[in-house]
Amino acid sequence: MTRPTATLIETGIANIASVAAAFGRCGLEVTTTQDASVAQRASLLVLPGVGAFDAGMRSLERLGMVGVLRERAERDAPLLAVCLGMQLLGCASEESPGAEGLGIVDAEASAFGPAVRSPQMGWNQVRPDDRCTFLTPGYAYFANSFRFTTTPRGWSGAVADHGGPFVAAIERGNTLACQFHPELSGPWGLALLRRWIERCLEAAPC
Repeated sequence: MTRPTATLIETGIANIASVAAAFGRCGLEVTTTQDASVAQRASLLVLPGVGAFDAGMRSLERLGMVGVLRERAERDAPLLAVCLGMQLLGCASEESPGAEGLGIVDAEASAFGPAVRSPQMGWNQVRPDDRCTFLTPGYAYFANSFRFTTTPRGWSGAVADHGGPFVAAIERGNTLACQFHPELSGPWGLALLRRWIERCLEAAPC
């Protein structure tokens, strides 16, 4: 029996080995791609990210992924965005003035205040609202200097606190976006990935 496959977008600016390993531990085949047509057809698509907002968007544009990601979100095809990947779903980021994001989420990433240690590196408590179906309370590993400050309208979300509350993750339909790294968040993070995988595959089996 063929195992389901998680397809990771290889942007060229992110180390995705840990993400791939986590999906392997969840029992999936894992493939990486820079081919927009492959990403468009993927059963489970993952947008990882580490690095600068502008560099991430330029990479997605170069690979022809911008339209693919917008189209998948519109038709509610399974999409997981991690760290910078979550910020790229937004409209813009204070990190890269003038650079436009994917616009899937009506939000702009901003920096932590000057009195707050940045980047935030380490474990932080995640507190989801009552509407969340993927997200549960727990502790996750973060490595970020920018974040959304409020849950966008039309999305369910979870918050964490670092110099004040910020958005730790959002979800809507089959889209899950995490500011933290679920692949580095121990059993809690793997359980979150498994819930996303199982529910997305139930809705649209491979």
